[in-house]
Amino acid sequence: MNISYYDFKNMPNQDQFSLVMNEGRVMNERTVNTLRYVLYEISHFTVEMIYNIQKDKIEGINVFQNKGAYAI
Repeated sequence: MNISYYDFKNMPNQDQFSLVMNEGRVMNERTVNTLRYVLYEISHFTVEMIYNIQKDKIEGINVFQNKGAYAI
């Protein structure tokens, strides 16, 4: 999957979640109280999904550009 950061940001939330779950590669994961933060790599950017473990639902999503991916 090769999608740009900007195209991803313009997708509806549900499509973002589906893409991350199906195409993302887990880079890191940590749990703080009832929240689990999972960092995924997608194409040339990373996405942090925040899951509420107690409610079994997605609380939020953060998208980060990987500036280092473009460095020479």
